[in-house]
Amino acid sequence: MDIKTTEKTEPAEKTDEAVEPEDNGTEPLVEGVDVDVDLDGDLDGREAPAAGAGVGSGAAAVVSAALGAVALTGTWTGKVVSERETLVGQIKTSGGGTPTQQISEIYGDAWHSTALVNGVFALLALIVAVTVLLLPRRPAWVRAVAVAGAVLGGLGVLLSIGTYFDLFLSLPTAGS
Repeated sequence: MDIKTTEKTEPAEKTDEAVEPEDNGTEPLVEGVDVDVDLDGDLDGREAPAAGAGVGSGAAAVVSAALGAVALTGTWTGKVVSERETLVGQIKTSGGGTPTQQISEIYGDAWHSTALVNGVFALLALIVAVTVLLLPRRPAWVRAVAVAGAVLGGLGVLLSIGTYFDLFLSLPTAGS
């Protein structure tokens, strides 16, 4: 003789025939009783989000982490801007110029341009990561990746500022 429950609080009528539990996407811990298990605590009594929910925030979190990594390693765009500044510096000093002016125009401007481009990528990473962290009801893994993007973006911003203002390494000086 089986007991079938229709709700979690009231038992149903006793019957002589075997009754299959309803399949609502949860596994029964005890036969005939369905339990919704919330492992990460995100739902807290609310209904589960749809299957596609969180995809946009997850993608944005991954993008922020990638932008942060790119800001630290450099970009093709930064290299192109740096090469352009080097060429402009060579053109400006081709007619003559002091060694200090040549160092500044050819190498210093390229160095600062690279730092500026990497800083823009780092700032984008930081903005995207903070935006994702401010979104409601996102999975734990999205938060973790967004925090990683924010950390990488923050480091990128600090390193770019330090590089732009020559805080870590200064430009070489011309010998006398």
